[in-house]
Amino acid sequence: MELEPLYQIKIVCPHCEQDFQTSRVRPSLKKAIRTDSDFCAYYKNENPDFYVVRVCPHCGFTSTEHSTVQLSDQQNKLFKEKIGNRWQSREYGGHRSWEDALETYKLGLLCAQSIGEKERVISSLLQHIAWMYRYQGNEEQELRFLQFSLDSYIRVYELEGVGANNAKLLYLIGELHRRIGNFHEAVRWFSRVINDKKIMDAAMIRASREQWAVLREQMLAKDISLPEEMQGASSS
Repeated sequence: MELEPLYQIKIVCPHCEQDFQTSRVRPSLKKAIRTDSDFCAYYKNENPDFYVVRVCPHCGFTSTEHSTVQLSDQQNKLFKEKIGNRWQSREYGGHRSWEDALETYKLGLLCAQSIGEKERVISSLLQHIAWMYRYQGNEEQELRFLQFSLDSYIRVYELEGVGANNAKLLYLIGELHRRIGNFHEAVRWFSRVINDKKIMDAAMIRASREQWAVLREQMLAKDISLPEEMQGASSS
């Protein structure tokens, strides 16, 4: 008998404090068949990314496991004014279609923006919305949300600075620049990961070298002048 891919978990809403159920994909079924260079994953069966966002059916407060757990009085007030007062009960607790998943991400984004959520949470929501459009082949909307996501990740970098654990952030900023077509900016961010001696994240250094090579080929193919650090044969 085939295992049901979804299981239910109980969530206590940070806003109205009522319980509700939301679905997750079983860990044993989360193996991606391929992953893009900006970490967008593709799955044979149920896509776990469709179930990242949790929507309270009672009040509409929408969050992820990385969101703020306890809201301040001010955050509760802002959410209620901007979203909660207009909420009409909807249920996202079971199986989600692509349309359902996109709706939950957009609700999550509205909620996060309304309460002044951490910038990293907002960046991730924007990037996931871009992926949702990529799954459908909607390049115009994908690029639009990749740009929003990039702007947000740069704000994260400006807030946090660069630490040993931020190699993935630097790589991602470089890769989003590349995907949007900001090639010279992409070179600059990949270079930081490759050349900063404080960065010890071997996987991100390797990924930056790989995308540097991809980027170089793209620039040559489009007859775009290579920056000085790219004049050599490779990034090594």
